[in-house]
Amino acid sequence: MQAKEKKENRLLKELRFTLNQVKRSYMSIIGLAIVIFFVVIAIMAPILAPANQPDPYSNPRVISPYPLPPSSTTPFGTTGPPDYSDIYYGVIWGTRTSFIMAFTILAISIVLGVVLGAISGYFGGIIDEVIMRFTDIFFAVPGILLAMLIVVVMGRSQVSLIVALCAVYWCSYARLIRGEFLRVKVLPFIEAEVALGTPKIVIIFRHILPNVIAPALVLASMDIGSVVLSLSTLSFLGLGFRPGTAEWGVIISTARNWLLFGAWWTILFPGIAIFTFALGWNFIGDAFRDILDPRTRRGLV
Repeated sequence: MQAKEKKENRLLKELRFTLNQVKRSYMSIIGLAIVIFFVVIAIMAPILAPANQPDPYSNPRVISPYPLPPSSTTPFGTTGPPDYSDIYYGVIWGTRTSFIMAFTILAISIVLGVVLGAISGYFGGIIDEVIMRFTDIFFAVPGILLAMLIVVVMGRSQVSLIVALCAVYWCSYARLIRGEFLRVKVLPFIEAEVALGTPKIVIIFRHILPNVIAPALVLASMDIGSVVLSLSTLSFLGLGFRPGTAEWGVIISTARNWLLFGAWWTILFPGIAIFTFALGWNFIGDAFRDILDPRTRRGLV
């Protein structure tokens, strides 16, 4: 009974601490509001922009010889030929696309980076050298160029986009976790586990990893916006999603042909979506860093 009460008190302290840290920074409140706004849009997409085609992620075509300005039937206007995309529909369903792709890419990148970083940092020696030199190869190539190369080799598809961006982002987590493992594995409580003969796999994933994962979570929250920017960049360059897909970068890629003709709405609305989405997650990342920073948690028992 006492253990249960102690656990409940601990949870209450955690919740109170988290809320206090969020309230101390108006930036984190703004970021949280932005992210919640996009979450609501993603959830409400079938209501906000009902799909009239089998694939809801395919942008419906509004045939017109030139981009149509915002109106009651097309609130954000259209892009005109060759895609004839409804910008409002693309922005709404593009929110879902961004969430799905960003979380998928980061989940794979974090798992791969954490596993390799943990192995490298704990065992050291030749294993550490091989993994870190392999990581350096990926760091040596500019991220967007590496992603472009992989997409060109594999072909333009959703799978190739995931593989390309995972190849760009996993190495940051591997290096980060490796550094944290080097710091924690020499602490007394880990040395005590080693002296007791605790299996290495248990030491790595039960005793060290929970104590070093916080920086990776902070990095992941900031990388969500970066992943969406990378996706939009690849689509803008013609290497991302195929034309007609409800994705912010695809809309901008089509819209650039009409910007010089005064069709400002073709860039404005998807551009605002990309900017605010990335900004919100960056603000959230700052809040996570404050909440998970051990130096600010010393008074939390």
